[in-house]
Amino acid sequence: MYDPTRLAALVAVAEAGSITRAAERLGYTAPALSQQLAKLEREAGTPLLVRHHRGARLTGAGELLVTRARRVLDELDRARHELARLTGLSGGTLRLGTFQTAGVHLLPPVLSAFRRAHPDVELTVANHEPPAGVAAVAAGEIDLALTHTYEPAEAVAVPASVTLEPVLVEELVLVTAPGHALAEGTSRLPLSELAGQPLISMAPDHPARQGVEAVLARAGATPSVLVETPVYALVCALVSAGLGVGVVPEMVARTAVTPVGMRALEGGELRRTISVARRSEGAAPAVDAFRALLRGAFAKAPAGPRW
Repeated sequence: MYDPTRLAALVAVAEAGSITRAAERLGYTAPALSQQLAKLEREAGTPLLVRHHRGARLTGAGELLVTRARRVLDELDRARHELARLTGLSGGTLRLGTFQTAGVHLLPPVLSAFRRAHPDVELTVANHEPPAGVAAVAAGEIDLALTHTYEPAEAVAVPASVTLEPVLVEELVLVTAPGHALAEGTSRLPLSELAGQPLISMAPDHPARQGVEAVLARAGATPSVLVETPVYALVCALVSAGLGVGVVPEMVARTAVTPVGMRALEGGELRRTISVARRSEGAAPAVDAFRALLRGAFAKAPAGPRW
């Protein structure tokens, strides 16, 4: 039984006229493609290519196999499309909601992978800052939403028609202007060290942040600037400019456009959980396929400080 990937490699060399050009077309290195072709020749039990300084040409056995391989690959491609139609992954629309941080830093590679796997499914993406995404899923306006909750915080009721699936838990970390004394240590910073520090406060009336703001207030952090909308890029920009310190999710700190110092906080009880919200029943195949890609992508994302 011939490996379809190796058959496709042989067809690519036949069409490109050289291993190097075929490798570029397929996204391989030339040595890696040569290894695939060598394995195919061992499977065939005969040389399939004659390599020369200007490229490569097919042997008689290679020409025969390429002719058959094209038919096999065409049939496999038809089978892929037919299976996609059968499972509901050919055509239709997948409607997604996301909050800003996830939309900018985590969602694009997942969307790209989904588009490669299911090119016939139309994708729409809308901004839904939590908890609006959950409400939009419950109302049937979107199919999936990336949302988040914070700890500590009061529990937020989730409609019975919606299921939340956690995909990433990250700690909140201190961000400061570059060179700030609080960011110089390598150990976790006690919250008591924030006493008297001017805090760029993340909308303390925003439900998702109320518990976090209460902990910081008890530690003595003094509000310096209130950011009325949940835009972490603005928080980091104000911190970078020296207007105060901030406490933000680690992903936000590591991807900040403006330069900031970072330090882990003692206790690690300040956290953000990113979840995907979906309807509890009747999920379409495209929804399940996208959730699987999300789980794989978020598993590679940072889950906590690495100090």
